[in-house]
Amino acid sequence: MQVTETTNEGLKRGYKITIPASELNEKVDEKLVEAQPQIEMKGFRKGKVPLALLKKQYGDRLLGEAMQETVDGAMSKHFEDSGDRPAMQPEVKMTTGEQWKPGDDVEVEMQYEALPEIPEPDLSSISLEKLVVKADDEAIDEALQGLAAQAKSFDDKDGAAEDGDQVVIDFIGRVDGEAFEGGTADDFPLTLGSGQFIPGFEEKLVGVKAGDKRDVEVTFPAEYGAEHLAGKDAVFETTVKAVKAPSDAKIDDELATKFGAEDLEALKGQVREKLEAEYASAARAVMKRRLLDALDDKVSFDLPPSLVQAEADQIAHQLHHEEHPEEQGHDHGKIEPTDEHKTLAERRVRLGLLLAELGRKQEIEVSDAEMTQAVMTQARQYPGQERQFFEFIQQNQQAQQQLRAPIFEDKVVDYIFEHATVEEKTSDKDELKAAVDALDDEE
Repeated sequence: MQVTETTNEGLKRGYKITIPASELNEKVDEKLVEAQPQIEMKGFRKGKVPLALLKKQYGDRLLGEAMQETVDGAMSKHFEDSGDRPAMQPEVKMTTGEQWKPGDDVEVEMQYEALPEIPEPDLSSISLEKLVVKADDEAIDEALQGLAAQAKSFDDKDGAAEDGDQVVIDFIGRVDGEAFEGGTADDFPLTLGSGQFIPGFEEKLVGVKAGDKRDVEVTFPAEYGAEHLAGKDAVFETTVKAVKAPSDAKIDDELATKFGAEDLEALKGQVREKLEAEYASAARAVMKRRLLDALDDKVSFDLPPSLVQAEADQIAHQLHHEEHPEEQGHDHGKIEPTDEHKTLAERRVRLGLLLAELGRKQEIEVSDAEMTQAVMTQARQYPGQERQFFEFIQQNQQAQQQLRAPIFEDKVVDYIFEHATVEEKTSDKDELKAAVDALDDEE
């Protein structure tokens, strides 16, 4: 087998791989000899079929396998010997074309973009500021008031229903005079203004009183999940059985027990811990962004054009769909990335390659336990379908990588934090919020 370089320009590489017919024949014969003891054929005892007959029967199929294995072996050996790491899957094609026949040499062309040499920055020269925020009494009281609102009760009231009140209703929904599945309920507690029902329904119950009957006319949204109802006019025959006004729970030991705490002081402690964990997470996000900015300034190297183009295309499509959420799938022409998209793509690719290289050199890995935790956390978003989600992840390498990538990145970032110069600064939630808002503005 012979490997000849055809392209070496920047990060672009090209090679011609020539596999002699004699090498392929040897590989086919090896496969036949290996398989011979297990093969049965009419007129012969098991394992006694002549090689010449086996070659006639199975030679073409084994020749294809031999070609694939030989090319794969040549590629692996090339990357091992050269030290090259392809940025994306190499493009491989057979150049001998339709003229090729058994007994001819095989010529294959391989092209790829190599990952660049990535310089390792002096991490100790990176200076970062870490905002440290403690939960004050005002923040804790505000959080407790939120918990009290969650635990609110509704008490019967005289008079008309207002926004925020709860109405207890019976209703029957009809489209074209016919009741439809899922459109009927008794004693349904509906909080006006909650957005539980389709647009227009709750607003038309403002002002009702207990005992009222009202036909509520609404139109299902065009994008409604049930196709047979989407865009249809409907009438809900509604009977109001009660009107109730909300009342926030008192902030006391009883409220604490509703949220699993022994008493109010214990609940305050839990609230404090949760708030400070949220502050720490936000402060870490700010510090991580400043770290990435610093790395982007310190490190420069050639970028594989294919990776930059792929990232720019993804950015352009993502932003397009955010601006045009009404479009489904890819029902649009090709979206050309702008110069701004390409600049952002270059930054992302540069930082992605740098973090990946630092992680590789430091042998940073995502453990099985960390992956299991990530899968379980993600599965909670699909209540009732957790098993199907687990099976999907097990069978889908790309989905596994999507879960693994952010964990790996965070572990590399933590490694850099440990080796950078980090100065803690006592701060408050307003300054932290301003720093987070500044990140959003930059995005």
